[in-house]
Amino acid sequence: MRQPRPRPRPRPLADFLDSCLGPSLAAQGFATSDVIVAWPDIVGERLAAFTQPLKIEWKRKGPHADPEARPDPATLVVRVESAFALEMQHLAPVVIDRVNTYYGWRCIGKLVLKQGPVRRAEKPRPAVRALSEADRERLAAVVQPIEDETLRAALDRLGQAIVGSGGGTRTKA
Repeated sequence: MRQPRPRPRPRPLADFLDSCLGPSLAAQGFATSDVIVAWPDIVGERLAAFTQPLKIEWKRKGPHADPEARPDPATLVVRVESAFALEMQHLAPVVIDRVNTYYGWRCIGKLVLKQGPVRRAEKPRPAVRALSEADRERLAAVVQPIEDETLRAALDRLGQAIVGSGGGTRTKA
């Protein structure tokens, strides 16, 4: 009887990221995807919410350059939302220092800002729980005295959303 072949262990998706995106990232000057993936860790959540690294521009070596020499510091091109551009301009030395600290050597010497929209990962909305019959009756009693039908319907929807999300307060009579 044949022994069953051992199943390969599952690998994290991050292991495949560089092999899949490597050629595209290399065209943008990124040696690996780590600066893109680790951007919130490098610059912090607040800066990452309004910025996005686009590419790293390395200076071209001349024909007589030493191939063993460490390359000159590159330029990091970052997309920034226009309302945040001035603050990011003031924080550029801090960002350069953080990127260089992350890599462990002075790889970035300059930061260029490009204004434009920054892609954000949408957070899934929490599921709204169904209201109990008691919650529906209590909500109907609260909005019942309102004469304007449109306002009453809007407040009823608001009440359902608040109570359904767990944000409603419970009071004892």
